[in-house]
Amino acid sequence: MKQVAAIPYENGQVFGHYGKTRQFLIATIEAGKIVTSAIVPTQGKGHGELAGFLKEHGVTACLCGGMGEGAYQTLTAQGIAVIRGVSGSAEAVLASYAQGRIADDPEAVCTHHHDHDESHSCSCGKHS
Repeated sequence: MKQVAAIPYENGQVFGHYGKTRQFLIATIEAGKIVTSAIVPTQGKGHGELAGFLKEHGVTACLCGGMGEGAYQTLTAQGIAVIRGVSGSAEAVLASYAQGRIADDPEAVCTHHHDHDESHSCSCGKHS
């Protein structure tokens, strides 16, 4: 079964704030292997616009550090699976996901509710 996975991306790492990412690592996965991957800029889209952006790119799963409940609901309503609680090398996370070794961490929820200040506080512990 073909999957298209997206990871908020910065400098080779999983970018910790889904709604503020400037680019995604988007990859096609088939039979447990990464077939294609590319860094795709969001072109200034953020928060509420990202679900549509990912859907336009055929994404079926979004892997991220933390995510607010609103973004989670929006993505799942679009048919995009959400895997929260990942961190570190985006390529390593992608490889682990392709092999079925990563599951969602529902505890990785951001609760800053529309605080767009760069120094927002977040209880997920996955980003600063």
